[in-house]
Amino acid sequence: MSPEGRLEVIALDGIGEVRRGDDLAGLLCIALGQTYGVLPLGPNDVLVVTQKVVSKAEGAVVDLRTVTPRPEAVEWGRRWDRDPRAIEVVLREARRIVRMANGVIITQTPQGFVCANGGVDLSNVGPESGDIATLLPTDPDASAAAIRSRILEAFGTDVAVIVSDSFGRPWRWGIVDVAIGVAGLAPLDDLRGSPDADGRVMHSTVRAVADEIASAAELAIGKTAGRPAAIVRGSGARRGDGSIRDVLIPAEADLFR
Repeated sequence: MSPEGRLEVIALDGIGEVRRGDDLAGLLCIALGQTYGVLPLGPNDVLVVTQKVVSKAEGAVVDLRTVTPRPEAVEWGRRWDRDPRAIEVVLREARRIVRMANGVIITQTPQGFVCANGGVDLSNVGPESGDIATLLPTDPDASAAAIRSRILEAFGTDVAVIVSDSFGRPWRWGIVDVAIGVAGLAPLDDLRGSPDADGRVMHSTVRAVADEIASAAELAIGKTAGRPAAIVRGSGARRGDGSIRDVLIPAEADLFR
């Protein structure tokens, strides 16, 4: 935390609808300059950007009108009142089907994430809602790094960047935002081997700092306010050249595979 023990989150205004090919980094720079209380940027600031606008700007979208669903997708859609075209896209994008039950499809994505519907999303896609689905960015770390570089160029301050998305959680209802791409910070804070407040050595505590920051930002960003990015101050995140791959549990350590 900051020396004052205070966390501040400022959602950015004025970004508007993002479309394929838009200069998202440029739009974010304009929003940083126009949102009250953001400038000057500090070296410990973290910019959180939602996956949806990153995907749309990078063209990670599918026109469902061009999709012909396989029979399994048609049957699944009929049974659970889902768009079979979207089901087809989920199946195409999956590296591995983890579970299909009760109308829910859990897959492992090409990026290595395990999540519902492989990150394929039909919400908040803009004027073509109903016919367009967004996919996850191909390389979210690279997406975050490109934004970080542009902000450094524009403002002379090297802020960390997180690309966030909403994931469900095993054994708990509801979604929270987590980091799916990072640049300029270590996504984990490994406290193993250090003493706790009572002097006892911690053996298993690893804080998911990037996920915590993404979740905090979502409280200010919201789902329907049209503000897809926020500055987070006071997180105390450790700077460094981390990767989102650092948070993914390898197959040999996966207790539920």
